[in-house]
Amino acid sequence: MFKMDSHIHSEYSPDSHSKIDDILKVAQNRNIDIIAISDHNTVDGTGEVVKKTRNTDILAIPSIEISSSEGHILGFGCEENIPRDLSPQDTIDRIHDLGGLAIIPHPYCFYRHGLLHKADYKTLKIDAIETKNARFIVGYCNNKAKKLSKNEHIPELGASDAHYYKFVGDCYSLIQCEKDIDSVLKSIKKGKTEACGKGTSNILLSKYLFEKNILKKFD
Repeated sequence: MFKMDSHIHSEYSPDSHSKIDDILKVAQNRNIDIIAISDHNTVDGTGEVVKKTRNTDILAIPSIEISSSEGHILGFGCEENIPRDLSPQDTIDRIHDLGGLAIIPHPYCFYRHGLLHKADYKTLKIDAIETKNARFIVGYCNNKAKKLSKNEHIPELGASDAHYYKFVGDCYSLIQCEKDIDSVLKSIKKGKTEACGKGTSNILLSKYLFEKNILKKFD
């Protein structure tokens, strides 16, 4: 079993300043074996991390978080950009055409563009959903996603959704696979995953947001 954090943001996302090197240091310190830089609407960060992890103990999976017309979708395994603002199913079709998996992050979180807050999962070809996203205030949305995963047999994932490198690995997945991209994708599809971890401290998250959004104005 390996530890995987499939949803991390770097400085290539407009709402993060985390350097790839800092992300990798925290991942290594927390014994995360597999990571994915899933930046908003760009694969620039994932391209960098794939290069930097060659010949290291960490496996980097290409990924991107796409803003569909009704909410966010991870193109897990995708190395190319996918246009934003397409319909959810068109976005998912593009992901599948590139050989990736369509993973729904924070599925029911309306204030973070959770796709299933608007879209009906029954009409979509979803490959997996996050049932443990570390960025929550209360656990309602995660619990709802967990129930959906169990009732509909949709593979579950845990992820930090870290926009600040110190939060990498707060939530993660245990995955039964070989340590290569193809095996990771197949294992997720087969549901050989378990969502684990804890929520990011709301105190630390508030401190980070204050420093990022308020103090930087006085720099």
